[in-house]
Amino acid sequence: MYRIGIDLGGTNIAAGIVNEAYEIICQESVPTGADRSSEAIADDMAALCRSVCVKAGIPETEIASVGIASPGIANHDDGVIEYSCNLPFRKFPICAYIRERFPAPYVFVENDANAAAWGEAVAGAARGTHNSVMITLGTGVGGGIIIDDKVYSGFNYAGAELGHIVIVTDGEPCGCGRHGCWEAYSSATALIRMTARALDAARADGRQTLMEDMVAKAGKVSGRTAFDAMRAGDAVATEVVNTYLHYLAQGLSNIINIFQPEVLSIGGGISNEGDSLLETLVPLIRAEVYGHGVVPDTRICIAELKNNAGIIGGAVLGVR
Repeated sequence: MYRIGIDLGGTNIAAGIVNEAYEIICQESVPTGADRSSEAIADDMAALCRSVCVKAGIPETEIASVGIASPGIANHDDGVIEYSCNLPFRKFPICAYIRERFPAPYVFVENDANAAAWGEAVAGAARGTHNSVMITLGTGVGGGIIIDDKVYSGFNYAGAELGHIVIVTDGEPCGCGRHGCWEAYSSATALIRMTARALDAARADGRQTLMEDMVAKAGKVSGRTAFDAMRAGDAVATEVVNTYLHYLAQGLSNIINIFQPEVLSIGGGISNEGDSLLETLVPLIRAEVYGHGVVPDTRICIAELKNNAGIIGGAVLGVR
């Protein structure tokens, strides 16, 4: 049995065939063309389904289901993308539309962060558990919640916007229009802002920092700049990383205190820091978690599916 997962992004659409071992055996991608109509984008999604079948030599009739990981508000009950801010979809019946163009018996849709969380629950870091949360640290802070083996998205399918809990009253502006959101302190974008400000302050104070040479060589500040310089013993970078981890721990401890999941996995670009990230972060979280030392602790780990989270997460939407 094979399933197809579609990772619908603002820049690219990727589709892959996933086998029963949750391995991607074939995948392809095309530019999204976000300025086009919903129908044109959906037609490309169906075409990708056909194309990966041909490439893999698998008959379309052997595809048990297609699952779509979409940005925005995805109504998984009715198979509708209700809203996506960077794509044209508005109450678009994506599942019915794909079924008319590709012969899979079932087509599913879910918000991309929720699909990634479900992928980790079925095939990744939270496999074998019933309650888990996945946090993605990228351009923003995304989250997906699994409760009793089901994706939780609220009564209106717009829930689990975990990056938009406020951790600093009247704090940094967030892209959502509020101030002080966790996303404004713990995304890669926030880390880059913190690093750039620290560089400016170091120049003004006459402090030396390895980050100057790193940025000059790379041509830009990145989410890795402060971490790389910290590992080389740079004091300014260490201050940046410690500040970043403080805010990250505050948000993660809030999430644990609300849901007390069996597993909390961390994905996105920042998670590439791996065990070195967890060594410092986990004690900061434990110090803020209600019931620590009395009840079993949430296992905090790096997400396993990495860049395949969208495709595998989409594909396993058919696994219930």
